[in-house]
Amino acid sequence: MNSNEILNAFHFRHACKVFDPDKKINDEDFSFILETGRLSPSSFGFEPWKFLIVQNMELREKLKTVTWGAQGTLPSASHFMIILARKQKSMRYDSEYITHMMRDIHHLPQDVIEGRGAMYQTFQENDFHLLESERASFDWACKQTYIALGNMMTAAAMINIDSCPVEGFNSDNLETIMTNDFNIDHSEFGVACMAAFGYRVNEPGAKTRQTIEDLSTWYN
Repeated sequence: MNSNEILNAFHFRHACKVFDPDKKINDEDFSFILETGRLSPSSFGFEPWKFLIVQNMELREKLKTVTWGAQGTLPSASHFMIILARKQKSMRYDSEYITHMMRDIHHLPQDVIEGRGAMYQTFQENDFHLLESERASFDWACKQTYIALGNMMTAAAMINIDSCPVEGFNSDNLETIMTNDFNIDHSEFGVACMAAFGYRVNEPGAKTRQTIEDLSTWYN
C-alpha cells in the first residue's frame, strides 16, 4: 500500500451518523479491525482498555436512552463498540493488573519488573501526578484508548468500512447500565468512548480542515 492509498482512506473516513442496517461487516473484516485495536501502542505497554461489542439490540436500546450522540448509529450500525478504560484501582504501580502485565504478558524477569515498576511509580507520582485523584488516573487511561480507537477507525477506512466515534453520553447514567446490564465492575472500568462501524447510506460532504501551515511549527 502506497502513501496515496493511505491518504485516500483518510479522505474516505468520516463520522458516519447513519448506517445501512441491511449491510453487515463480515467476521473476517471485523476481526481485522479488532486486531488493529489489540496491536495498538499504549503507555508502558499496559493496555488499559477493554472492547465490548454490543450486537444485542435490546442492550443497544438501553444504551440509546443515555447516549444522545448515537441516536442514529445505535439502531443502524453493523457493529457497535464500547471502549472501557481502566481506573486507578488496576492502573496503580502496585496493582495486581500491572504486575500481571509485566510478568505474564511482557514476560519480564523479576529484577526488571522491580526496576520498571519503580520507574512507573515515579511516572505516576511525580511526572504526571496521576495518583492525585481517581479522575486524573482515569483520564490518562482514556487517552490510551483513543490510540486504539483511531487505529481501528483508520483500519476500517482502509477496507472501505465506515465508522463514527461517540462521546455523546451521560456518564453517570451509562455507568448504571454498565453495572446492571453488562456486569462491569465500575470500580475497575469506566467508559472512555464508543464507536460504531458499518456502511454509509449517504455520501459525506467535503472535508474541512485547517491547513498544515496553521497546524505545524518547525524548529530547524
